[in-house]
Amino acid sequence: MSAGSDQDDGSRGSRRKICEDGQQHPEAAEEFNSNAASLKRTLSTCEENIPTALPMLLDVVRGPECLPADEELQDMLRGKLRILQSDSIEVSSLFTELSTHLISINSEEKVIFVTFKTSEEIWKFTTYYTIGFLGQCLENLLFDHKYWLSFLEEDITIKVSVQEDKLNLIYKGILMQEGSLFAVCSTNQMFDSSTSGGDLYLEQGDIAQFEPPFLGSGWTVRCLANGARGTAPKPALEPINPFHQWFLKSGAESILVGDGKPACDFPLQFARGTCVATMAYDAEVPDELSVAPAERIIIEGLLVSCFDWFTGRKESTGEVGLVKTSLVKPSTDTCNSADIFLDGEKLTFFSLQEDKVTKKTITLLKKTSQNDTGHNYKLDVISYQDFEKKKSLSSSSKVDTKRSDLKRDIQMILDQRKDSDSVFTMNGTLDDSVLATEAKNPSLPCFTVHPVIEGNDNTENFIPLFSFLEGQDYKAEFGILYGLSSEILASSTFTGHSEEDELIAFLGVARETARKKRLFWSQTRLCFLLGKLCAGRSKFSQARVYFEEALSVPQEGLMDIRLVASIYSNLAAIYLLQKNTQSFFVLTERLVALLLGIPDCLESLEDNFALKYILKKAILSHNKMAEARACHLLAKHHWARAEGVQAVPYLERLLVLCAEAQGTWSISPSHGYLTLGKLYSELRLPHLSVTSARKASLQSSTLTDCLSSIELALNSLSRLYGITEQGAAASPQMAPYLHQALSFTQVQVGACDQYHVIYQLTVSLCQIFCKHSMVGQAICRMHTFINSNPLSQQLTICIPERKSVLIWLAWLHIDNNEPDVALDILDSVLASMPEHCTIPLEGVVLNMRGVALRCIGDLRRAAESYQAAVDICQEYEDMANWAVAQANQGLLCLKAGAKGLAESHLTEAVQLFSELDEGHEADFITVLLKLGQHYVKQHQLHYGKACYEWALLLAINSNLFDCQLTVTRHLCNLYGCDSPDQAQCIIYNKYLVKLLRCTGDREQEGDALKAISQLYLNLGTERAYRAALDYTKSSLGIFIDLGFREKEAYGWLQAGKIYHLLDQTELVDLYVQVAQDVAISTGDTKILLKLLEAAGDIFFNNCQDRDKAITFYRDHALPIAEKSSCVHTRLRLCNKLTELMHNLKLYEEAVEFALTALDISITLGEHLNERVVYHRLASLYHCLDQYELAEHYYLKTLTVCPTPLLFDEETLYYVRVYQTLGDIMFYNLKDPFDAAGYYHLALAASMDLGNKRSQLQLCTRLATIYHNFLIDRELSLIFYQKARGFAAELNTSQTVKTIRKAPGETELAEVKIKYKKRMLQEMELDLEIKRRTLRKLDLEIQKLEREDPMRTAKKKKNKRSSHLPKISM
Repeated sequence: MSAGSDQDDGSRGSRRKICEDGQQHPEAAEEFNSNAASLKRTLSTCEENIPTALPMLLDVVRGPECLPADEELQDMLRGKLRILQSDSIEVSSLFTELSTHLISINSEEKVIFVTFKTSEEIWKFTTYYTIGFLGQCLENLLFDHKYWLSFLEEDITIKVSVQEDKLNLIYKGILMQEGSLFAVCSTNQMFDSSTSGGDLYLEQGDIAQFEPPFLGSGWTVRCLANGARGTAPKPALEPINPFHQWFLKSGAESILVGDGKPACDFPLQFARGTCVATMAYDAEVPDELSVAPAERIIIEGLLVSCFDWFTGRKESTGEVGLVKTSLVKPSTDTCNSADIFLDGEKLTFFSLQEDKVTKKTITLLKKTSQNDTGHNYKLDVISYQDFEKKKSLSSSSKVDTKRSDLKRDIQMILDQRKDSDSVFTMNGTLDDSVLATEAKNPSLPCFTVHPVIEGNDNTENFIPLFSFLEGQDYKAEFGILYGLSSEILASSTFTGHSEEDELIAFLGVARETARKKRLFWSQTRLCFLLGKLCAGRSKFSQARVYFEEALSVPQEGLMDIRLVASIYSNLAAIYLLQKNTQSFFVLTERLVALLLGIPDCLESLEDNFALKYILKKAILSHNKMAEARACHLLAKHHWARAEGVQAVPYLERLLVLCAEAQGTWSISPSHGYLTLGKLYSELRLPHLSVTSARKASLQSSTLTDCLSSIELALNSLSRLYGITEQGAAASPQMAPYLHQALSFTQVQVGACDQYHVIYQLTVSLCQIFCKHSMVGQAICRMHTFINSNPLSQQLTICIPERKSVLIWLAWLHIDNNEPDVALDILDSVLASMPEHCTIPLEGVVLNMRGVALRCIGDLRRAAESYQAAVDICQEYEDMANWAVAQANQGLLCLKAGAKGLAESHLTEAVQLFSELDEGHEADFITVLLKLGQHYVKQHQLHYGKACYEWALLLAINSNLFDCQLTVTRHLCNLYGCDSPDQAQCIIYNKYLVKLLRCTGDREQEGDALKAISQLYLNLGTERAYRAALDYTKSSLGIFIDLGFREKEAYGWLQAGKIYHLLDQTELVDLYVQVAQDVAISTGDTKILLKLLEAAGDIFFNNCQDRDKAITFYRDHALPIAEKSSCVHTRLRLCNKLTELMHNLKLYEEAVEFALTALDISITLGEHLNERVVYHRLASLYHCLDQYELAEHYYLKTLTVCPTPLLFDEETLYYVRVYQTLGDIMFYNLKDPFDAAGYYHLALAASMDLGNKRSQLQLCTRLATIYHNFLIDRELSLIFYQKARGFAAELNTSQTVKTIRKAPGETELAEVKIKYKKRMLQEMELDLEIKRRTLRKLDLEIQKLEREDPMRTAKKKKNKRSSHLPKISM
């Protein structure tokens, strides 16, 4: 594996800086590798470039071969790591538990960089790495429910790869900093002695203690064999592994001294079988065995070559005793042991009785189960509309066969009966087990202490004591006696004395009496008791005398081995305390021989010094089998004394060695991980506890192990996530445990309880599937359970429980859009109900039938079923279920369109719910939401708001998180759309963000932050803009972390837009450029095109820097649109460029884009856009003084206008276009005749519209044209009179309005009327010329009226009848 440097693609590097350790990891790795060889030779103080960061490469792999998983899973891993990059609190907590420190995360390379501060941290980290804890801890952190539930059948894991060379370099660097270290000599070498005249010689493989140079001095070495010291400038050494380093550093000073090399030349390190004596040996003490040359000796337990003694048995006589290792050689049947455990030894740390574990786990699963379907009515919130379509598409014959089989199986389950005595309970069994346990545990007799009278024969007082203590054979009571402390001995075993001195005196006389009467076993045991009492009073010298006497008493061989082990243990402890090193080593060697030979001797130990001695010598002699045995004994010793902290390191090391042995030992890894998980739980290490439970489940070989791992996982998950056991049971992380346990369950003849186990495991797993919307998987599991029903046996599941689970199965089918199957199940359950009386369970079935019938569409039968359920609720006064049934009736009425009746039922349901105690808030909230939605649709918004806010208060008070989310979303939608209130909408959106942060749904959180930003943006104030900018940046950070490039690009663009609104133009270009880079990095042309257009819109829709939009439209977006054949986008861009350039007075370039837009519009058949383009072309040509083309395109615009006209706005458009054409003809082309025609058309449209102002203006212009240019006095007069009439009408109405507005201010009103009269003309001729023209027209009219009034009236009538027709609307 090569270390990945913390680098990112170009856009990401400029978007978010990731905190790294600041080192160039690949380059550093090269330097470290180049120095590796020299580091193996020596660890000089001048070493440089020691790495401080260790890269951990993560990869999702599949199967036991660890093949890389598909890219989708790899992207999922990158996404999770990306989230942790910005918020690394959770992962930091995990790595703290793993005894390391997080530096940084590189999500793109899937690398996590960690560091260490002490060698002990490296020891723990390497242990977790070796036994596979790192990957599974990260799985618990990184995988979501989709993984846990979708890959139950597949072996998908996270593989963690570490550069071991770099880890070793970090380890060596930390050891150098700590000063003293233990290392193994790489070669044979000499050291200058500092304690004696001769040099210190160490062979290759010898372990010694080294201290680095200080102030130019050489390395100092200390030999562990005799404590001799020496120095050397550059010794060749290699540090021992971290566990050995920790153990040797943590040991007492006296323990470190002792030769670790093999005591003899026995060729096997860890032997079993039979050996042969090489020479004669006469036993010096009773516990030794005398042997003759060539005599065969059976090895009791194990013979470990690095120890002086072993426990042997003569093959000829059967005598047991200690034998010197140096006196024997292997025989033909001697072999290296493949196992570290002794025959008949109890391998487990705690008892795993199958019945007890099964019952405890099932009880726990029942307790945490949240299935209340058999008691509570279900609310009809199922919504789907394609049931009939699905039914028609499905294969009728196949479906009918499956349904008939299911009905048959269900009927068989309902028909089976069982006796009440066989109900699955725990009470009787537990009591019996307690009694049995008490019967097995023996109790000690109590002895009375009599006063000691000198000179009297006290033998009678000791008869009960001698009768108990005498005998060479071991008894269970002796085991209890040997393990008692001095305080308990003095207080409970012996009574009748006031002080311990009286007890010691009494036992002393008893000892002397036993010696005189030659009761050797009583004498030995009394010496042992006296030694313990003296040691308890800190009289160690006196205690040593008693213990030594106990060993010297003549005995008939090594019969009571537990007693000998106890004496050895207590006496060795005194030797160690008194620093009698030589005697300590001699005695400890004998004790080790018993510990390695007899399993029960472990219980005789008072302290762990002998076990540490075994481990120390095993390390020094490089004997891994002996090391594993020592770790097992140490872990078991501390476990038995409830010293979990001390047991953990040795159990971890045992599992590491077991993994290296590749399963050749008889130890159960599953039990080892269970034990470790319990210890981690006690030590408040929840991540490691959960991981241990997972490892135990994966390596389980029995159902008992699986069930034990389930119990451990439930407790650990509840502690890890701070949730209840119910919440832990519904966690998706429990699914693999349940699935693994189900794979072990095999229903066999006579195993009725096994079926109950399958039932509970299946139900618990299905509930997890249901909670995470995987109803199909839950149904499949339930059908498998039903099909596996052992028909030949009586079920151990009570009848109500069977019916409840069948009702729940029916609900699953309803939720899975299969109401017809649900009806079959419910009908079967209903048919099994009592005929002559109703029970509450019948109401549950009837209510659910109503839901199923409503889903099918049979509303009448659904209403009847609901009403029957309501009647049962009223009969039993079941208010909670009555409220649900009423709500279902209301929802049914809503489906049927009976809104008034629905409102009545829902209101009554709300009333019933409001009178209930706690426990029904979820249904109450749902009903309030439905009622609120009904009020909102009926536009009774105040009632809708009240329902929503009531529901939110209930959800907050009940701490129902999902309900809070749902209600808050409804309130956001209400105040955002139905009843717009920006302030309220912002408040509820902020609360929604708070809730989403608790769920960990970063995507929805980012969307909510984006919505809040837009709400602030709509307020339009500078303060609101700055708030919008803050929320935009927050959402942007989330989208960066999630890797949502498109949303990220628009986030950068939105920030740039806000900066533009804030007039911070120097930042706008930067943000827009980053948005463009991100869009390019997606590789999606459509996304890039949309973003470039949106970037141009920022400037297009603003008054400042509008010319910058041209760059985005013309230079960037348009070429991409042409290349990618995005015709609609190209049309839109051309239209925007046309309008933009028109406003910027770039008319000629605007014409080019307008013509392109015209071609595209004609091709696509976009008539509205075609009309817009024609109009724009006309306006552009008008600005370019190309009046003929302007006239052409205006007329083309009118030809594509829809007819008939539907809206006043369309008629007004005709007025303006014809008026514009008239102005072009009259003022630009100087063609009054054509101008008059266009003005006539505009006037006709204006008359159709009824716009008097436009008519006044047009009549005035026509009067002018006919009077001055076309010389038609009659038409001129007609239009002048019309203009006068419109002017008088408009002036009068305006005067009236002005007077009403300001009574008493007549002069001011007249001024306003005159001003507005001038504004109505909108003519380019001078106002004075118009007045002269009107004056001349007045004179002509007076003249004509005087000549022939009747002729004038006749002409007016003819002219009116021949006027141009109106434009039809």
